[in-house]
Amino acid sequence: MEDQPNLEAIMGLIMYGGNAKSDAMEAIQAAKQGDFELANQKIADAEKSLTEAHHSQTGMLTQEAQGDHVQVTLLTVHSQDHLMTAIAFTDLAKEIIALYRRIDAE
Repeated sequence: MEDQPNLEAIMGLIMYGGNAKSDAMEAIQAAKQGDFELANQKIADAEKSLTEAHHSQTGMLTQEAQGDHVQVTLLTVHSQDHLMTAIAFTDLAKEIIALYRRIDAE
């Protein structure tokens, strides 16, 4: 099996993306129970994971920009998919939490 270049960065995207999505889901569940303090903390945790994922991604983007072509494999695409899904899910979680706050205030 051929070595996968940038494996550490790719696995970072998958891991941190997965962590962010899990934290965002936990944030929604906390808001559903009326625990908005926990919901805020879980969203903050998700955003921290997304920042870490972006750090992993930046290395590959910098490499590409400097003319060192990044080999695109199914694993690379999968990692980007994880990141984009986690970003969208976290954004959606914030909106759902805002709705639960509104319902709780009524």
